Amino acid sequence: MNSLTTPSAARLPEATRLPGPVLLAGWIYFRRRLLTGLQCRHGSTFTMKMAPYGRCVVLTTADLTKELFTVSTEIAGNGVPNLGNVLGPGSTFALEGEAHRRRRKLLVPPFHGRQMRAHEQLMIEETRREATTWRMGEEMESAEPFMRLTLNIILRAVLGAEGAHLEQLRRIMPPMVELGAKLTASPFADPDRRWGAWARFRSMRAEYDAVVLDLIAATRADPTLSERDDVLAMLVQSTYEDGEAMTDTEIADELFTLLGAGHETTANTLAWAVERLRRHPALLDRLVEEIDRGGTELLAATVLEVQRTRPVVTEVARMIAGEPLQLGQWVIPPGYQIVVALDQVQLDENVFPDPMTFHPDRFIGAKPGMYSWIPFGGGTRRCIGAAFADMEMNVVLRTLLQDYELSPTTAPDEKWRSRGVAWTPGDGGRAVWHRRTVPQVVGRVDAAVGEVVA
Repeated sequence: MNSLTTPSAARLPEATRLPGPVLLAGWIYFRRRLLTGLQCRHGSTFTMKMAPYGRCVVLTTADLTKELFTVSTEIAGNGVPNLGNVLGPGSTFALEGEAHRRRRKLLVPPFHGRQMRAHEQLMIEETRREATTWRMGEEMESAEPFMRLTLNIILRAVLGAEGAHLEQLRRIMPPMVELGAKLTASPFADPDRRWGAWARFRSMRAEYDAVVLDLIAATRADPTLSERDDVLAMLVQSTYEDGEAMTDTEIADELFTLLGAGHETTANTLAWAVERLRRHPALLDRLVEEIDRGGTELLAATVLEVQRTRPVVTEVARMIAGEPLQLGQWVIPPGYQIVVALDQVQLDENVFPDPMTFHPDRFIGAKPGMYSWIPFGGGTRRCIGAAFADMEMNVVLRTLLQDYELSPTTAPDEKWRSRGVAWTPGDGGRAVWHRRTVPQVVGRVDAAVGEVVA
């Protein structure tokens, strides 16, 4: 029996009887365990009421996820309003309907094809620069070094930042992204508050805007603008189909979206990759052997499997508006949020046999399903930088394993730890590196087709 009061036309899955305050506490402090427990109790689809989110339907299977991700944004819009408060009204995440479609179309070209591959050399350079700061033979955590690395990569690839602008953003971005992630994950939205976390964030954002708006102005005035391949250079030259261009404040919001979302998630996935590889020494040996001979297939499969078993973002949400939405046997009325538990979808044993086992070979010669492997979300709100992030992770891991030996461990698996929006290894992805002395094959990774080009 469903205990929630709903319109007569609605047909909802079973509702949990847990009180709202208990659900909210569970959501804030251990949401993965909460959703897993509710799934075991109520089945693959269930309903819950949790202030201040309201009424939610949770999906954990690929079939219903596909139906949701293929629905028009006019019916199923952004379900995380704090994203817009943090990223700004000019961010793609804050846009709906036609405005969202126009912006997304404008942003696609910089993250595909030649433009994306043009950044590979800087990924290699930044990886090697960061690794020179590591103490060989000593245990270290991976998450923070990878944060530095991915931030430097994306600052150069997205902004083309150098000199003073680069140094300022290196200082501004880490605390701003960390606080922004916590505010995004918070169930409470009060962005206009004159004190507390939101006030601190606004102060950080004002400093960011000053630097980035100055950088945008300098980019517009750059006589070599047409020769540049960074994302900022492309955005200031881009126009919509009607000839209208993005404003500088819209560009600043979009750049913050790319910078914030584009380095923390990638860094945490790399930390999980290190954590997984150290506990699978036979796989690590095979991977190094493949890289030494110039192969890429197992490396690409390993990156896919890390994201399947250790996704750093475990939920996405859509808000139903306008009219009821039918998903399978269910009819969801307007005003409900639909939450997709990404990690549970990716553990569906009907899609992934022995789903709890870390087994990259499952992706050898097989592409992941569009709606069963979803670490980047899906549909019209799928992460626009997914191909860039995939290439970056492949390049970074390949470069490190060419130059260094990663020591295996018999330590227990690291637990999941929340950083707000993203999940990271509980101990930071502990690692021990040693410099290799054997000659390596050096090539270019084309992540899209799985080839190395000398």
